[in-house]
Amino acid sequence: MARAKQDERLSFFEACPAPADTESVRWRRHMYEVRHLGALRLERHRLGNQAGVRDSYPAVAAELSALAR
Repeated sequence: MARAKQDERLSFFEACPAPADTESVRWRRHMYEVRHLGALRLERHRLGNQAGVRDSYPAVAAELSALAR
């Protein structure tokens, strides 16, 4: 989400090298994605967006599956 905003954060991401593509980096990326999807699910629930909550389950399942590999 931070990379999507066109502001001063872009220069931070341009200055920092991308992390190596290691197993631990991929695992951590999936873990953060699950955390993000959980926050989205809570927000959708708070807003009464039942379809959005329902649609979040396959995305979370896919990320959890990737973590288990």
